[in-house]
Amino acid sequence: MNWNDKNKVSIAILDLNKGYENQGMRCIRELINMWGKGNSFEITTEEFEVRIKNEVPGTDYDVYISSGGPGSPLESEGSEWEKRYFNWLQQIENWNNNQANFQKKYVFFICHSFQLVCRHYKIGNVCKRKSTSFGVFPIHMMKDGNEEPIFEGLKNPFYAVDSRDYQLIEPDNSRLKKMGAKILALEKERPHVPYERAVMSIRFNNYFVGTQFHPEADATGMSMYLQREDKKKTVIENYGEDRWRSMLEHLNDPEKIRSTYSHILPNFLNQAANILAEV
Repeated sequence: MNWNDKNKVSIAILDLNKGYENQGMRCIRELINMWGKGNSFEITTEEFEVRIKNEVPGTDYDVYISSGGPGSPLESEGSEWEKRYFNWLQQIENWNNNQANFQKKYVFFICHSFQLVCRHYKIGNVCKRKSTSFGVFPIHMMKDGNEEPIFEGLKNPFYAVDSRDYQLIEPDNSRLKKMGAKILALEKERPHVPYERAVMSIRFNNYFVGTQFHPEADATGMSMYLQREDKKKTVIENYGEDRWRSMLEHLNDPEKIRSTYSHILPNFLNQAANILAEV
């Protein structure tokens, strides 16, 4: 952020959706615009098509948001786009580790990006789930989550949109400790099944944080999206009508998705902007 020209924030959005139709990018764009207007910031954004065009940003942005996306976070290992993605990540790490750079770079990783980064850092077992997790579910904060700035203002548990076939389990606590990383949240309790609860959020360091769920999901847009005849048919065919109705009910509950949407990413952006302003 160039604070000689006050209240300007540059944000790079890394699009990992591989060209598939999705609500995530729309939600991210709208949330950033809403946050900027609400805080009287002049926002500039640029989007990078990571998985199709091998695009990645440079180090000349203040904030980075890396999206979710379809497919396996395991099968892309060694691909050209992933090499470029992790090279970008290393550049941001190098920037932040350079004491001469007082203005640090802040990164938020969502769902697929979160899985990739967890695999890259070797902090646990990124693997396929027994079955797809799709719906609005409670997210349980851990001890460090209760003190985490991005969760400020949320209840414990809070609710979030979850849509994934993969998960992070069996975290390597010694590796996490060595990195200075902290587990912030776990998925819903499932006492009726003999499976370990997945890690749903991690603070990797002072500047990198991510969630396995979708904090960008907006209630109104998602509700309209699910009520489209084609999407309604797809959800019911794959998950049943009860799941479809349950999602709509949760989306319309102001204490659930609306609260998550209005807190997590805005809290992240507030933290980045406030610290950059101090610099």
